[in-house]
Amino acid sequence: MTARRKGSRTRTTPSKSKTGGHPSHLISARGERALARVRKICATLPEVTEKEAWGSPTFRVRDKLFCHFHDNHHGDGRIAIWCKATRDDQELLVGSNPERFFVPPYVGPSGWVGMLLEKPDWALTTEVLTNAYRMNASKKQLKLLGDFE
Repeated sequence: MTARRKGSRTRTTPSKSKTGGHPSHLISARGERALARVRKICATLPEVTEKEAWGSPTFRVRDKLFCHFHDNHHGDGRIAIWCKATRDDQELLVGSNPERFFVPPYVGPSGWVGMLLEKPDWALTTEVLTNAYRMNASKKQLKLLGDFE
């Protein structure tokens, strides 16, 4: 935290991360374990990069975001990933399993889906991440994934 003096008042602002001007978020031990598994899954997808954005890890293909990892986002107490999806898939996932899936803030109206990782089903997590990846991948990358012959 840094203190700034403005007029006769002192205000406190959080320290900023080097990317995006947003505060860097601390990740809990449980969050680190979940993030390690997400990284391992994403590492199996062709040409994925990880980049910190908005103070949290994001995963991209062709520099297009398909997954955003969160641990206690704005104090919500959840460990989750937000993944790119269609509105139809979002509705299906959230409607069929609201204990695991949710509509995330900010990106939810665009069809993204949030997935809780407190009690993860890693096979389902892999499927959700792979489907999100497919939405941004090129034909070449999809071929590397095995989607095209």
